[in-house]
Amino acid sequence: MRRILTVISFFFACLCNSLTSHAQSHVAANTNHTVLLNNQIRIVPLRDLEDRSVAYITKLAEPIADVFGNLLARYTSVARFTVPVQADAYGSLDEALKFYNTIIVAVDAVDLTERRFMQFVNTQAIGKEVILAVFGDGTKLGELDFVHFPIIWNPEATEAAAEHMAMSVFGGMACTARLPQSFSARYATGAGFVTEQIRLQYTDAAALGLDQTRLEAEIDGIVQEAVRERAAPGAVVLVAKNGKVIFEKAYGYHTYDRNVPTKTADIFDMASVTKIAATTPAVMRLSERGVIDLDSTMGHYLLQAQGTNKNDTKLRDVMLHEAGFTPFIPFYRELKPGDLSTDSSAAYSVKVADGCYIRTGYYEEVMWPIMLESKLNPTGAYVYSDISMYVMKEVAEHQTGIPIQDYIQQEFYQPLGMQTAGYLPRNRFPKERIIPTENDKTFRKTLLQGYVHDQGAAMAGGIAGHAGLFATANDLAIYGQLLLNRGEYGGTRYFKAETVDLFTSKQSATSRRGLGFDRSDPDTSKHYPSKLASEATFGHTGYTGTCIWIDPKEQLIYIFLSNRVHPVVSTKLYELNVRSRIQDAIYEAIAAAK
Repeated sequence: MRRILTVISFFFACLCNSLTSHAQSHVAANTNHTVLLNNQIRIVPLRDLEDRSVAYITKLAEPIADVFGNLLARYTSVARFTVPVQADAYGSLDEALKFYNTIIVAVDAVDLTERRFMQFVNTQAIGKEVILAVFGDGTKLGELDFVHFPIIWNPEATEAAAEHMAMSVFGGMACTARLPQSFSARYATGAGFVTEQIRLQYTDAAALGLDQTRLEAEIDGIVQEAVRERAAPGAVVLVAKNGKVIFEKAYGYHTYDRNVPTKTADIFDMASVTKIAATTPAVMRLSERGVIDLDSTMGHYLLQAQGTNKNDTKLRDVMLHEAGFTPFIPFYRELKPGDLSTDSSAAYSVKVADGCYIRTGYYEEVMWPIMLESKLNPTGAYVYSDISMYVMKEVAEHQTGIPIQDYIQQEFYQPLGMQTAGYLPRNRFPKERIIPTENDKTFRKTLLQGYVHDQGAAMAGGIAGHAGLFATANDLAIYGQLLLNRGEYGGTRYFKAETVDLFTSKQSATSRRGLGFDRSDPDTSKHYPSKLASEATFGHTGYTGTCIWIDPKEQLIYIFLSNRVHPVVSTKLYELNVRSRIQDAIYEAIAAAK
């Protein structure tokens, strides 16, 4: 075949790159020598990710090509194309690129003298945004005097340079370097545009003066103990500080069969982290825009709540878990013969697991009415209840007219560059990339992989306010940094700073809770979530063995993802105090560096 280009989705590249325990082989050197040229209209760093379809074309040799590409793929979905060797194959490459509006081309400086290639690159800039990444000999920049699209140049053709160049494209690192000498009339000494860091940077703990070896050894020991004691078959730990991901590592396997090693790019069931990473941001957005008023009532927004004991329940009490709701309703125990089927049909269209379908309309006809008619205790006392976020999802959907799974994608995940976060991951990703949870022998009678573990959320079609979200650690870190930045990320403001402050700070007179968010317990004897966490810390845990904790005082994000419910629910993760001990080790490493 004359067509020789190969097209590789970058999520597959990430998987291949993650066969080792680290997602990235980060360098300690933190000085960015990348020079940004031709950026008069501020294309770099790239913004508006939700409107971009990004392709990466490379003539670089390995491993630099992979390092550069894999870092690009941390920020948004990127498709990779190799430059054809034969000139007559450029037509096929052009055809493959027609549906991409942003083209990132990475080359060694020697390739700039290839006339046919540069003609092709220049043609792509007609109607598209092109960024040319050049590695090596700066004297070759003179070949680009005719170019008006952005160029990023680094004098070194190394893996470290590739990392810095890729992060520069998306604002993971600021560009401050200037040309050290004149290479042409257009590219003269001192030329170079300055940018700011607007997204996460990927480096290692040494970049912040922390002892990388000690930190890794401490975390390794705790997680390996957890795996050895069968608290969970595997886990991913991510630490970000001061806008930098300084630790990211996968441990163990998907299951105790030890067939599939855990990778940092794997997708986990977030369980109750859904509450703060899906439903709460929707409520935050609607609240600050005046679409909903937290001091108004369920009956005001939900017609079905009128005439029930929840008509006058205030949304603020719902968000604080002080509305008097019953803690838990085991809906799956009330299933009747005929409610489930092993085959899909119009009558059984809601899939709850492989080979298991629930009666169409079951949530609307059975579950939601049961919640609305359930017992209501006096308000004011803190009683953690999943019903709270069922309610807030309904309120949000009624006010937006958009299903919550679509709303959060449109408003947050896509523009933020959160590529895996969302509901129903089996509709979007290979099953093998999703970590299995419980081997459910009572309700769904199958191993759950890519279907939400929470029974109620499953019966609601996998989409609920309290559970159902799946994501990678990287996606969760992006969301965490958005909150640390008090509502801004990637050059876009998603929330007013005061909105983030309101929801994440202590808002209850009777508990430690914020609005939707859990918080550090003021009773220091409880050491929750960590004996060293500051009083400003907020976040949430998840039943499947997950957590994210964000400490504004230390500008710290700590993420732990596991499947502690596999193959059956285990309490070992709690008994060994795994999550808190890792968090303690992180704080101790920070303290030692001060």
